[in-house]
Amino acid sequence: MGFDKTVGRYASFGVVTSLPGEVIDSFWYVIDEYLKGVLPLKNVLRFSVKNRKGKITLVFSQGKHRNLMAIDLNSRFDPFYPSSVLIIDKQGQETIMLPDEVNLM
Repeated sequence: MGFDKTVGRYASFGVVTSLPGEVIDSFWYVIDEYLKGVLPLKNVLRFSVKNRKGKITLVFSQGKHRNLMAIDLNSRFDPFYPSSVLIIDKQGQETIMLPDEVNLM
């Protein structure tokens, strides 16, 4: 299982340059407050970043499930934001990355 022994949390260069800090922090908040202890989490989590009435909605999915949970944020949506991000847990080192950055690890 993933995300049960956090050692450090990071965001890739692509994420830091394409999303505001408040949105990046929201991913960690969602994991800590809505997912940990509720669902058995794999080592790779996928979130879609959607536009809902001009605001951001984060849609969590994992494994075979297409859309497992949607969380509305107060942050304004920008069409230049990435459409999805992956959050990877490697032995407690948790990193938010763009899908095309994963192969660079």
